[in-house]
Amino acid sequence: MLTKRNTVTTQVQDTSPEGTSVALDTRLSRHVVSVVPKKRQEVLRWYGWGYNDSEFYGEQGTICFKGDKYPLGGCELPNFTKWARSKFDLYVDSTKEYPQLPQKYPLPVENAGFLNELRSCTKVEHSQEGVDRLVRCHGQTLNDIYSLWHNKFRRIPDVVVWPRCHDEVVQLVNLAHKHNVMMLPYGGGTSVSGAVTCPQEEQRMICVLDTSQMNRMLWLNRENLTVCFESGVVGQDLERVLREQNLTVGHEPDSYEFSTLGGWVATRASGMKKNVYGNIEDLVVRVRMVTPTGTLERECSAPRVSCGPDFNHIILGSEGTLGVITEVVLKVRPLPPVQRFGSLVFPDFEQGVLFMREVARRRCQPASVRLMDNEQFLLGQSLKPAKSWLASCLDAIKQRYVTAWKGIDLSHICAATLLFEGEQKEVQRQEALIYEIASKYKGFSAGGQNGERGYVFTFVIAYIRDFALSQGIVAESFETSVPWDRCCLLCRCVKQRVVSECRKLNITHYTISARVTQTYDAGACIYFYFGFRYVNIPNPVEVFEAIEHSAREEILDCGGSLSHHHGVGKIRSHWYKNSVTETGSSLYTAAKEHLDPRNIFAVGNLLPAPDKLQHEKEQSAAIKAKL
Repeated sequence: MLTKRNTVTTQVQDTSPEGTSVALDTRLSRHVVSVVPKKRQEVLRWYGWGYNDSEFYGEQGTICFKGDKYPLGGCELPNFTKWARSKFDLYVDSTKEYPQLPQKYPLPVENAGFLNELRSCTKVEHSQEGVDRLVRCHGQTLNDIYSLWHNKFRRIPDVVVWPRCHDEVVQLVNLAHKHNVMMLPYGGGTSVSGAVTCPQEEQRMICVLDTSQMNRMLWLNRENLTVCFESGVVGQDLERVLREQNLTVGHEPDSYEFSTLGGWVATRASGMKKNVYGNIEDLVVRVRMVTPTGTLERECSAPRVSCGPDFNHIILGSEGTLGVITEVVLKVRPLPPVQRFGSLVFPDFEQGVLFMREVARRRCQPASVRLMDNEQFLLGQSLKPAKSWLASCLDAIKQRYVTAWKGIDLSHICAATLLFEGEQKEVQRQEALIYEIASKYKGFSAGGQNGERGYVFTFVIAYIRDFALSQGIVAESFETSVPWDRCCLLCRCVKQRVVSECRKLNITHYTISARVTQTYDAGACIYFYFGFRYVNIPNPVEVFEAIEHSAREEILDCGGSLSHHHGVGKIRSHWYKNSVTETGSSLYTAAKEHLDPRNIFAVGNLLPAPDKLQHEKEQSAAIKAKL
């Protein structure tokens, strides 16, 4: 029911339960009040992850967490403090403070023709204020955040624009193409691949196109269970609006609180509940993208078509390099009547992986099932708030049950978190089957409360990175997907490689852990967390990236993918050509040259910018020499 439009107003129809067609333009085609305002720094942290009022901090040598948006809010975390001390020899320095906004910003490079037409020929709001430019010059890589903290960015956006609809994006893209202005689409800024980081060598004016003001729900069709949103809508806003209609998309990536629909499509995102709802490519019916040579979109919203290559998949994973995604048609589902959490404990990681494999083989995955290795399990346990004497006694009894009666070694134990969604009888049937399979691999239930904590833990763990950085620890995650028969091998090899690299550099306080986060018929997604405390290392991020580079080589050697859902961006562009072959790289380049002939979009994503290739080779050689 989506037709080509030249105006902002959209004809919207919905089908009521009685079957009567009802016009819903006024009620549904509306701007969504977002958790993220236009001046995003008023709510979100400019120098790191998440909300301004939520953070880990030190008080009298103990790590605490503040903020009322998460269950840990207002808690002292003595167990986490002990964990950090045992792992990193860290004695919390409560005097360490987070950075302040800089007093000066890099001067903007100005393209007079572009700015003149932007002001005189469009109604698009724009800004060249330093703080507006700075908070949109980066994503969430360790390098991004470290560079912010130490004021290392030489290039930040020269102008920020806030289009309000598809037609204004068309105007902006045509202007940028005409005046040869580089354009970087910007959604939630949660990228951990360098995809939204300003290319530091770019000589042209850089215009960041912030999609946050394009966040309307344009229409909803209950009969077809489809909905059309503008691309700038934030994940939690999208779900809130749909839940008012008793519907859900069900897509919950770890960045769900702050990432946008357009970003999900541009990076081929995956969500925690993909087993029921699918990954983003399974949810997308149709995409609209503005390129310098025109708008790319499929004219039909039918469930499947056989008309040559699917252009949706040219847009999916394009990482802003081909144009600006403006509108997305998605599948929706009725809200499940029952949602229940669960958890399982296994004697070791290998038994847990066998359980995950069996569940995938029998295609009986619950909405979410995630397996943590021992290192992550212990970290998760340490994040529990301090308990009363009685609660501590109960925990001791539970621990004795696990170790004495179940015969499990706490130095190898691992755990899985579970989320079931659906009708009551279906959830009960699924629970019984999952626990039956777990028992085959010496697993047993650890209760729903632990499962819910583990699920929410995903959203809180991202805040640890910034606190760790303030205490002299650099840390970040990286991921891959791998066939089942190489899953455990890859985890062992990557951990061994990281340990070996740390020893070479005399790094003695570090952590490397893994979890299996998504399962498929043919394989799984593996998520690694790596961090170390740096002492007398002038540039710890450079060392971190060198070790991660080695880990990525190990992943590829073990049959893992370049990325499962983080994307390629700039930091993995080194491997992209080999991952898709020379022919595949040439095919992508041909599409890029046709849709973006002046190369104005997201330079350096997927394939390195031509003028950076030699620089990267020299830098790689220098890092290897240091190692």
